[in-house]
Amino acid sequence: MKPIRGNPKRKRGDARVVRTRDRLGDALIELMQEKPFEQITVQHVLDRAGVSRSTFYVHYTNKEDLFMGDVDDFWEMMATMLARRKEKSNRVAPVSELFEHVASVGEFRAALLAAGKVHDVMDLGREHFARAIESRLKELPQARGVDAERRGVLAPMFAGALFSLLNWWLDHGAKETPAQMDDQYHRMVWGSLGAAKVGAAARK
Repeated sequence: MKPIRGNPKRKRGDARVVRTRDRLGDALIELMQEKPFEQITVQHVLDRAGVSRSTFYVHYTNKEDLFMGDVDDFWEMMATMLARRKEKSNRVAPVSELFEHVASVGEFRAALLAAGKVHDVMDLGREHFARAIESRLKELPQARGVDAERRGVLAPMFAGALFSLLNWWLDHGAKETPAQMDDQYHRMVWGSLGAAKVGAAARK
């Protein structure tokens, strides 16, 4: 997915580095929507971004490294959105925001498909969401009673369900609104968490 800029992991003092990385990432994404990924060279990216070759290799080893670094930044920002804005809801993931964003980047999704990179991108997304969901479950009062071991099992399951739901939604024409999908997803999550808490109580 096209990255949301401003990685919280980067220090405030390296604004010039952030701008350079953003220019390189944006250039690659633009090029991917114009030509097959295998035809894009590092020089194409440098020309589009207006960045020198020596600067590029300070940050990346090749275009694959640039691409996956950009994707990693995007998923980090998206998965941790609720925590960063200190949302007080009982949502475990920013489902409506994710669905809205993915629906808005149809050309880029097509480029990912053509480049054969959809699975790599989605696998990385699931990893980020699993970590963020586990952290969110630890903080939410509604999830009290679900122990750490169980959270470790449920979080990747919920992340996998989220991406399956996203794929289903896209494959079926995205007819439901992102808000409706958010509601449907969280009904499933809280139904599963209720069962988990009942099961934990029964084991005591």
